Amino acid sequence: MKTVLFSLVLGLFAYATQAQQYFGEKITDDSAISTTELMDELAEEGSMQTKVKGEVTDVCQVKGCWMTLNVDENQEIMVRFKDYGFFVPKDITGQTVVVAGQAVIDTVSVEDQRHLAEDAGMPEEEINKITEPKPQLFFVADGVIVEDE
Repeated sequence: MKTVLFSLVLGLFAYATQAQQYFGEKITDDSAISTTELMDELAEEGSMQTKVKGEVTDVCQVKGCWMTLNVDENQEIMVRFKDYGFFVPKDITGQTVVVAGQAVIDTVSVEDQRHLAEDAGMPEEEINKITEPKPQLFFVADGVIVEDE
């Protein structure tokens, strides 16, 4: 009896640790590439429909309407959600996600960078240091999977 109960508890724990939350369209994590693989492929393609798996580095603290994914210590992917149709939890920084949608490299204006910095809760002095447009990898997600820790 103890063995059966122990196995049941272990099974429930394993299920709980593999739980996922879905936002937007329900997607799968099949064929998801890493953020660095995406950068390599975009260098050749310029724009592509794909799935990407990565670590969340920041989330809009106003309503969860955007997030960033880590590529390396100097680069992030800005993820927005298709047609502003869904949001993600504001407390998922550090968690792993899978996003499915369209990736493209574009330029971010000073005004947009400052708006995003405000949404992220950056101090005014840091926001004022933003003075030039910058190239940015954007991802417009149709769906997101947040992997629970």
